[in-house]
Amino acid sequence: MNIKNQKMSYFSSALALSLLLILAQPAFSQEPVRIAFMDPLSGAFASIGNSGLKQLQFAADHMFNAKGGILGGRMIEIVPLDNQQSPTETQLQFRRAVSEDLRIIFQGNSSAVANALNSTITRHNRRNPGQEILQINYSAVDPILTNEQCSFWHFRFDAHAIMKLNILTDYIAENPDVKKIYIIGQDYSFGQVVSDNSIALLNAKRPDIEIVGNEFHPIGQVKDFTPYVTKIVASGADAVITGNFGADMVSLARSIIDSGLDIPIYTFYAAYDGITATLGADGVDRIHLIHNDSGNPLPSEERKQYYRAFKAENPNNDMTQPRILTALQMVVAAMEETQSTDPYDIAVALEDMRFTTISGEEIWMRGEDHQVVQGLHLSVHTDQDVEFDADNSGFGLVTRYSVPAEETVVETSCRMRRPRR
Repeated sequence: MNIKNQKMSYFSSALALSLLLILAQPAFSQEPVRIAFMDPLSGAFASIGNSGLKQLQFAADHMFNAKGGILGGRMIEIVPLDNQQSPTETQLQFRRAVSEDLRIIFQGNSSAVANALNSTITRHNRRNPGQEILQINYSAVDPILTNEQCSFWHFRFDAHAIMKLNILTDYIAENPDVKKIYIIGQDYSFGQVVSDNSIALLNAKRPDIEIVGNEFHPIGQVKDFTPYVTKIVASGADAVITGNFGADMVSLARSIIDSGLDIPIYTFYAAYDGITATLGADGVDRIHLIHNDSGNPLPSEERKQYYRAFKAENPNNDMTQPRILTALQMVVAAMEETQSTDPYDIAVALEDMRFTTISGEEIWMRGEDHQVVQGLHLSVHTDQDVEFDADNSGFGLVTRYSVPAEETVVETSCRMRRPRR
């Protein structure tokens, strides 16, 4: 073979190899499905935000990316956006999301932030048809988000505050030892909802229970709760209800315990992220939690295996919010059903979707208001019968009272405006 023919042969072989590689790699070179995670990753509530980010990232990797991705081979990429739990910073991070074409946003911490984001997304979507953004709310529980301010573009994967309070006050009403209750909470929308509805529901179910205190404090600013707890002690309360979370929950509970009060503290967020370890033995049988994923014993082997896998990869963190996984699974199911990542298509597919979680429970995303309907549980902080503890402390949640999904349903005042396509 002469040199000219030899060069042509090499060129033809190289060209053929290049074409073969190009044809062989589409499944591996597709653009990822990018999902934003917008929560506090710095500041006073950073531990909560970073915990949620780890759980969403693990869900994406463990359930989907490690199995070849979604939609025929696309990986899921989680993009963290630090809103510092500030409505103002949330606006800045939203503009970043728009500029980076991030059209699905997971957010959960602070109803004030969720409300601000909901309004911003609704306004943006109305002004930018074809470039809509979807809000996946995994934890903000102000009822207004699926009532007066409901939006086609917002889906909530946690029971809202009134749903939880309805079950919590049922539980309290059945305890004849509770006669005087003190309500204390952070001074923002969620704290107000907890206060107003606790009073209304208890008055209806146990009018003999006396509300001996109803107080609000600045969110994330109180370093010493002693002055507040002094009032609780003086009131003669035999139980406390609080919607506090994060550092405010730790400090309040610690101050109540240190005061010598041995009374139940009914909460929404008094577990994990350092809270369980901080309270330790002092919190046993005092701290009660209303939540949507049952504590010990975990109800399915699949959930146990998932927890163990997460813990093996994140030894210093806990699987505190299985609903983050559920939300991602349902969003992906909507994508696969429609073969689309367009927020409108996903929203339509999510409406009235019924889905079985890793706990083996069938849940329902109510199409009328985009509020998930699921079972609720009342658990207590203890070190007895705890297979899965929190904060590597030996203490954890054991469920004492459970209500099935169909008994948690409440009416909605949502009058949803639906976009035309």
